[in-house]
Amino acid sequence: MQVPPMTRGLLIVCGLIFLLQSMDPQAWLTIHFALWPLGNGGSGLPPQLGGWPQFQIWQLLSYGFLHGSVQHLLFNCLALWMFGSDLERFWGPGPYLRFVLVSIVGAGVAQLIVASFSGEPYPTVGISGGVYGILLGFGMMFPNRIIMPLFPPIPMKAKFAVMLFAGIEVYLGVFTRGGGVAHFAHLGGLATGFVMIQYWRGLLPWKPKRVLRY
Repeated sequence: MQVPPMTRGLLIVCGLIFLLQSMDPQAWLTIHFALWPLGNGGSGLPPQLGGWPQFQIWQLLSYGFLHGSVQHLLFNCLALWMFGSDLERFWGPGPYLRFVLVSIVGAGVAQLIVASFSGEPYPTVGISGGVYGILLGFGMMFPNRIIMPLFPPIPMKAKFAVMLFAGIEVYLGVFTRGGGVAHFAHLGGLATGFVMIQYWRGLLPWKPKRVLRY
């Protein structure tokens, strides 16, 4: 089945930007477009890379299109294709793209808040926050569809998979440190996706112009 246009576009953009990253030995893209912590951003970066980068507002979106490794890119693109394609067909290209971009921003805000308390100086990259928003949307739109997660490789309903992944992220975020994974950004993407769907359904105090019935 053909990949719908917005999902295909997101996959292409992520791939092209990663290609540019691989040809960027001075890490210019990371310095300017990764999501750096507030205040002390860049203290984990070698001085020869051009000083200490700082947070800029555009990084709340741009970080989502950078990736730290081939594996990071492939895993996110696989999930984007698996779950995003059906959501785009269900919602249409416009609402779907807005949902993904807002989930990326929400994940970035969550990561900034957590990094402010933890003092971690490292930048955040990757569309994982948007992917977790997509996963939440998939679980809410197709709750009883059977899926096979990569971990654990057990068939389960989508709604239970979302609960499982959320629980894993909470556990890892609270009880583990380091590892190079922004667990609270993932949770921020989940939470933002949930809030956006509730908004579209007209279930929040502020109402959309058109309430969607799903």
